[in-house]
Amino acid sequence: MADKRDYYDVLGVSKTASEAEIKSAFRKKAKEFHPDLNKDNPDAAEKFKEAQEAYSVLSDESKRKMYDQYGHAGVGGSGANGFGGFGGFESADFDFTDIFDSIFGGGAGGFSSSFNFGGGSSSGRTRATRGSDVLMRMDVNFEESVYGTEKKFNLDVVEDCEECNGKGGFDEEKCSTCHGSGTITSEQHTILGSFLSKSTCPDCKGLGITYKTKCSHCKGKGKIKKNKTITINVPAGINTGDRLRVTGKGNPGANGGPNGDLYLEFVVDEHDYFIRDNDDIYLEVPLTITEGILGCKKEIPTLYGNVKLNISAGTNSGDKQRIRGKGVDNHYRKRKGDMYVVFKVYTPKKLSREQKSLIDKLSKTDLDTPETSKFNKFTKENDK
Repeated sequence: MADKRDYYDVLGVSKTASEAEIKSAFRKKAKEFHPDLNKDNPDAAEKFKEAQEAYSVLSDESKRKMYDQYGHAGVGGSGANGFGGFGGFESADFDFTDIFDSIFGGGAGGFSSSFNFGGGSSSGRTRATRGSDVLMRMDVNFEESVYGTEKKFNLDVVEDCEECNGKGGFDEEKCSTCHGSGTITSEQHTILGSFLSKSTCPDCKGLGITYKTKCSHCKGKGKIKKNKTITINVPAGINTGDRLRVTGKGNPGANGGPNGDLYLEFVVDEHDYFIRDNDDIYLEVPLTITEGILGCKKEIPTLYGNVKLNISAGTNSGDKQRIRGKGVDNHYRKRKGDMYVVFKVYTPKKLSREQKSLIDKLSKTDLDTPETSKFNKFTKENDK
């Protein structure tokens, strides 16, 4: 006892230090003297144990009072012989889990599992985890994508068991294996002392609780799979690559966590005549040679019925005309596109005698345009 240092001196705090100050001081000492972090310091392991011993007393209100009144003799059970290396903390009535997790981070370098002391804390319980999301392809035809529709499809859905409300059993009780902590510890002996490693309890799967009676409906899993008919409203204007989320219809969560979501990614079939570019619609309209030359009024199909369109005289293939507001009325993105009519003038391959005669008379007239005159001039100059 006489060789022992004062616990307050070991942690570097005053005798009036608060609980938070003592905890903070121990964190610093643990970082400074942890054997795995100070392998070149031969005294690190001893100083680390010394700091642990001091913290185990000063962090406990009743032990601290005894120590303040009687010194080391008042806490003889917590002396060097009482700890027996690092493993001696297993029987102590305090928990080092939170401290070592905050020092080394959960899982950083293996420290979290190597220095989870004690067994009374529930901090080691397996956390509820949300299920992963699922991506599913849905095919729709052109009309369904433009005007919107209602779609039904069958899907295997994992839901909470209705019999046990997703618990997996009845008559909840504390797990007898891990005593409600959700973890079990095992001791490993090294040249530096005894180490405790923590792992998930195999009986309660980290929850800290078990049930006297297993639910026969879900066989203790808390979840059941059902094949359901899902109905969704496809908004007008949906396009290839757009997605809709169906909440809670993804993969099941773990340890009571919620299901993930289902994402529907749409693939839109092509139309025989309409071509879609975002929310604009393109339509190729064939013209006869006389319609292109003389112009005309022509009935044009749109997404919302036919319209009469005035086509100017002298229209060529490739010319286009815009019809405002006749594109896709996109409810999905809250906007409306336009429609573009693209003309293609077709030259007839078969003519009657009368038609040939008329065309022959037409060819004897001057129908040169600035473009044809310019090209003819270039042709003559190129021949010199």
